[in-house]
Formats: sequence, structure tokens, C-alpha cells
Amino acid sequence: MATKKIQEKEVEAPIHGDILEATLSYVPLIYLVPASYVSKQWNHAVLSSLRHVNPVKPWLTVHTQNPRAPHVTTTYAYDPRSLTWIQIHAPQINHTPALRSSHSTLLYTLSPTEFSFSFDPLHLTWNHVPSPRVWRVDPIVARVGKCIVVAGGVCDFEDDPLAVEIYDMESRDWIRCESMPEMMKDTTASMWLSVAVAGEFMHVMEKNSGTMYSFDCKMMTWQGPYDLRGEESVFHYETGTLKNRLVVVGIVGNAENMKGVKVWEVKEKLGLWLKMEKLGVMPSKMVKKLRGNKSELLNTIKLISIGDLLFVHNPSEPEEMVACEVSKKGGCEWWSVRNAVVNDETKMGRIVLCAGDVCLEDLKSAVLRDCKFELKQL
Repeated sequence: MATKKIQEKEVEAPIHGDILEATLSYVPLIYLVPASYVSKQWNHAVLSSLRHVNPVKPWLTVHTQNPRAPHVTTTYAYDPRSLTWIQIHAPQINHTPALRSSHSTLLYTLSPTEFSFSFDPLHLTWNHVPSPRVWRVDPIVARVGKCIVVAGGVCDFEDDPLAVEIYDMESRDWIRCESMPEMMKDTTASMWLSVAVAGEFMHVMEKNSGTMYSFDCKMMTWQGPYDLRGEESVFHYETGTLKNRLVVVGIVGNAENMKGVKVWEVKEKLGLWLKMEKLGVMPSKMVKKLRGNKSELLNTIKLISIGDLLFVHNPSEPEEMVACEVSKKGGCEWWSVRNAVVNDETKMGRIVLCAGDVCLEDLKSAVLRDCKFELKQL
């Protein structure tokens, strides 16, 4: 009888301290929202677990837009902290223009009458402003501080194909700036350019040549060109930022004989050259996943970068992605991510990837806005 009472007390003993924090470290972030409301002790354990045991990591979001009216958009997110996929059920915003993303954290749409953009972590808030004064089809777009830069991609009938405009979110007006460099006149569309933002600069790199220009958003002037080509032969470049560090991911070799995928950090300027320091090499088995089953070639990649994370994917074979976490001391940890959103139905629409620094407070605020989160079973 005494043994039975002891067992009951053991079962009823509350979980607390380090054990509770360790247990919570295995719980997906969306479930830590209700856990934080259990008690003050649990709230403290949740915050301590996120701070010391298994920290929050930025989310990758995948948006699919139906090409037919009413152009319904569905949103899923990949949480690298728990390696889980989440469907985000938010109040529906149906965008008639094509949904697009730029430099990893910005979503936007562009029509002849309206320019809409979103840059909050979960992309629940949208800003709707008049379209740029110069009509564009496929421009490069970037958010730099309180400004949105729109450059190139100009329609044929416009006077200046290299036109650059800035939307000032404080004055709520468009400002015409110095045009893009003349050397870029044949590659001003976003399909030819990769964009990254670091500090007050928007860096624009030609994907095929590795030539980069920098736009100083404070002075509204261009610098460059800078040559990123090193000793190795790279035939496709993508650029991004890791906590304000400019990085480049490149396919090494040539289209007929691809040798691999590598990551470099862009260091100090050496005249018109930029010093490149190698951070890591993608494992060959990951490269095979990017190629997919239908092709033995890998001619192009897309890059999403945020925090210490890189997400690399092949637009023509979207079923598999490769994630990379770059440590502060150097070196890369690689793993593959099965894209849970891709199926025969979503392939018919537009698939747009973005990212956001989602924290617990963002999820709490989203719940107050009637947003629901559902763990997706793979």
C-alpha cells in the first residue's frame, strides 16, 4: 500500500526547472504559445528554453498563388528549429497581380495602379501605395531601411530603361534617383540579377558574370562595377546576406560539367575586385537532390538567406531544397528539406519563397488577429 502511494506521488510530481526547459526544447514553436500561458513558471521556462537550450531560428515561408480568380494564396512555413512544416491560416488577401519576392524577406505585387509590399516576419501586414511613376514589368525591388527601391525592368516604351525610384515610407512619396549604370542596360530585369541588402546598400549582381554594383540608398548613387570572379570557374551566382555579411552561392564548373556548389563571404574591396573567402561546399548528395530526377544538369539556383541560414532551391525541381547553417566561427552544417507544399496542384500556380525572423511574440500577435497555425504531417 505504501509503495502505491509513493508511485502516485511520483506521477503527480510537477515538471520544472532544467527538465521542463529541456522538454520544451523539443516542442514546435507554435505549441509554445499556449504553453507560455500555463503559469508564470512555465512562461519563464519557455523563454529560458528558447534563449539557452534550443533558440528560435528564422522561418522559411512558401506561398502558392492560384493563377485563376480569386487568386487564392496559401501559406506554409518551415521551422528549422523543430524541422517541421506549418500551415498558416491567415485572413485571406487575394492578390490579382503576380506575387513576387525579393532579397529573401520582401513580398510584393505590382500593377499599373498599385504597388503593394510586405516585410513583417509572417507577412500579415500589407502596404498599398500608388505604383511607381515609371511603368515596369520585371524590376528589381529591395527594402533598405525606410525606403523601397525599385530599379530597372522598364517597359519598352519608357524613355529610361535604367530608371531607379525610391518610395520613402515616411514622406509617402516616390523619389527619382540616379539611373542604373549604363553597363547594365541589357540585364536590368530581375530574372538576370540577384539582389542583397546590407546596411544602407543594395547590392545587385549579374547571375551569369558575377559582376556586382552597389547602390548607396543614402546618397542615391551607384558604385562599381566590382568583379567577384576568383580562381574558380563559376557559371551561376546568387547573393544574399547573413546578419549583414554579404555572401555568394555559386555553381562551379560549366553547364556541361558542373563540379559543385560553394558558398563564399565577400570581404574587403581590392580596387574593383572583391576578396572572397570560402565558407563551405555543398555535399554531393545534396547537389543530387537539387538536380531532381528529371535532369542531370543544374543550370540555375535560387537563394533565400536570413540570420545564419541559407536555403538553396532549384526553380525547375522545387520538390527538394537544401538548407545550410553557417556558424560564427566558419563552417557549414547542411541538410535537405522536402518541400511539403509542392504537389501536382500547386505546380500549376505560382510558388514564391520568402523568410522571416519569427519569434514567440509574433505568433501571439498573429493569434490575436485570427491567424491559426496547423502542424503539417508529412
